[in-house]
Amino acid sequence: MSETTSPASTVPKVLRIGLLEDSLPVREHFAYVLGEAPDMELCGIATCLAELPAVLDRKPDLILTDLGLPDGSGLDVIPHIKAAGAFSLVITAFGDKETILSAINAGADGYLLKDTSTEAILDGIRVTVDGGSPISAAAACFLLQQLRDPAPIATPKPSPDNTQPPPQERLTPRETELLTLFSRGHSYKSAARELGISPLTVGDHVKSIYRKLSVNSRGEAVFAAVQRGQLTL
Repeated sequence: MSETTSPASTVPKVLRIGLLEDSLPVREHFAYVLGEAPDMELCGIATCLAELPAVLDRKPDLILTDLGLPDGSGLDVIPHIKAAGAFSLVITAFGDKETILSAINAGADGYLLKDTSTEAILDGIRVTVDGGSPISAAAACFLLQQLRDPAPIATPKPSPDNTQPPPQERLTPRETELLTLFSRGHSYKSAARELGISPLTVGDHVKSIYRKLSVNSRGEAVFAAVQRGQLTL
């Protein structure tokens, strides 16, 4: 009997990921996370800008790019990452509009804040390599404003068609302060320190914010508040 051969199975490509990050706990976290992802491997780590060329020599598909580094800004090396044929997905604590726009203008393929969930970051890596541009909600707000008005970003205003929400759905001044801090990359603990309140009180405010805006995450809350004219960034 003749022996038939089945078509060779297609082996999914394993994405080679480089990491530019100076924080040891963050490096250890990503080393573990990428080690657990079946379609990814960590091919090199740079703790500062000077170490990045050695990582690029290993031909990564994508570099997770931190911005605040001991010998400069990650913004300065995004063009070099792109020139080396790799994608640059920014993972940072900086959520201010100037940094977001500078990163996008430098050629970043995506922009995620460090409080983004692990699963969302892994999905962001896959989306980026597939040609997408994952962007945190707070960053998306600024980009939407920039597209609407290429001039210096104006204060968002409610649509003329929208009426003011009823009092029970309006954010309090403290809730607005808290969302502003979240948009800048603050965690619950750092926001609590900034506002002089306890993390438990922050949690209570967050529950109230989510209820009023009908959202389930900080990023969604920032985006929804800006869109409704209840938050100015």
